[in-house]
Formats: sequence, C-alpha cells, structure tokens
Amino acid sequence: MNTALPDCELCTAPGGVMLWQSALCRVVRVEHPDYPGYCRVIWNQHVREMTDLSADERATLMEIVFAVESVVRALFSPDKINLASLGNMTPHVHWHIIPRWETDTHFPEPIWGKAQRAGNAARPTISDRQLADRLGQALATLGGNPIEH
Repeated sequence: MNTALPDCELCTAPGGVMLWQSALCRVVRVEHPDYPGYCRVIWNQHVREMTDLSADERATLMEIVFAVESVVRALFSPDKINLASLGNMTPHVHWHIIPRWETDTHFPEPIWGKAQRAGNAARPTISDRQLADRLGQALATLGGNPIEH
C-alpha cells in the first residue's frame, strides 16, 4: 500500500475546492476563470500510475470520472469535454474533467496549450453547492459524501 508523500501536492492538499469524497478518492473543482465546471478526480493514496491500481480500483475510479463528466455536461452544456490523466508535473493518479466551448480561450488546443483568443463568452454560473449536490446524487451508489458548502 502506498502512503502519502510529503512533497506531493495532491497528498498534502485537496487539489481544489472539495465537492465529494469517499475512502478511495475525491472530486474537486478547479477554480479557473475561463473553465467553470473544471473538475479533478484524485485518488486519495499516493499512486503514480493507473496500472498500480487493482482492476476493481481502476473500474471504480473510471466510474467516478464518467459520473463527473455526465454531471458537468448536464450542468454546463459545453460543446466538448476533455478528459486527461497526465501526471507529468504531479505524478499522483488524478483525472481532469474539463468542459470546453468552441469560443473558449484555447479551443481547439488543450487548455495547457497556446491561447487562441482573448476572453470568453458568458458561461453558466453553477455554485459549488449545486455541483456538490449533483455529484452526490450521481455517485450515491458508490458511498462517499458530497461536501457541505
């Protein structure tokens, strides 16, 4: 079993605004002005690669990622969703769920790429409480709890 590492930012900090958590992982909202609804699903234990997880753990993690994607799509109505698990800068298993709009700052590039335009069109305003409640509903069968806001 891997333990927390003191120099890993995802072991020592939530990684965003906590929305939902279980014994295995947590869902956080990344505060980014251009990408409302941007969430991360973070494995709680320090694990570097998906293949370090058991088959059942991988299946559970992906079930959570897909549930978060569904909630973000329903609440924010983006043109596209980007799912990414990179870990080059932070080698701790986590997934990015990023709503994208054709008019966003970077589209069609990844959000880490070169900006394509300035500013953004208006985006839906969904509170942390609303997002946490919807995630709680979507993830109810997996245990865990939405975080009170």
